[in-house]
Amino acid sequence: MKRILENPLIGDVVHFVKLAHEPGGPDTVVEVTLKPGGGNDLHFHRTFDEHFECLEGEVSLQVGKQFIALRPGQQALAPRHVVHRFFNASQQPTRFRVVIRPGSPGFEHTLQIMYGLAADGQLTRGGRPRKLWQLGLIVELSDINLPGLPGLLQPLLRHAARRAMHDGRYERELRQRYCAD
Repeated sequence: MKRILENPLIGDVVHFVKLAHEPGGPDTVVEVTLKPGGGNDLHFHRTFDEHFECLEGEVSLQVGKQFIALRPGQQALAPRHVVHRFFNASQQPTRFRVVIRPGSPGFEHTLQIMYGLAADGQLTRGGRPRKLWQLGLIVELSDINLPGLPGLLQPLLRHAARRAMHDGRYERELRQRYCAD
């Protein structure tokens, strides 16, 4: 498996430090380098917590209604079922570690797929897969849950994901291409 992934669309880099199946406990650990202005949308997970630690620069988090700016050595927790996002509000790149506990092979595959699709020009300008079933798989594999109105689309996305898994599209078009285990 490729340990370092680059997303040319949003200009960030993810380094897999530890995968869920590797010795040392059941965590997934990634280090993210994020350019100024980068980040993700509000979401939550039902099956794992995310522990953030700033390594370089400053990374901002929204956890629930609280905004937190982390500097090197500082940590914050985004517990399961709580909406959160990370972003770089500074003018400099930031590097931070995320520990996913318990580890999530689905989350690991999601990063491989998303960065692979980005490298192949298969994402929209907003950084989302162009095909509904691919978006559904990303949501399903990574346990991403969207708050508010976008969350109303999740049953449709999950249905599209289940169909793609059942008919083999996930295995043929995404897993074999991007998820070298």
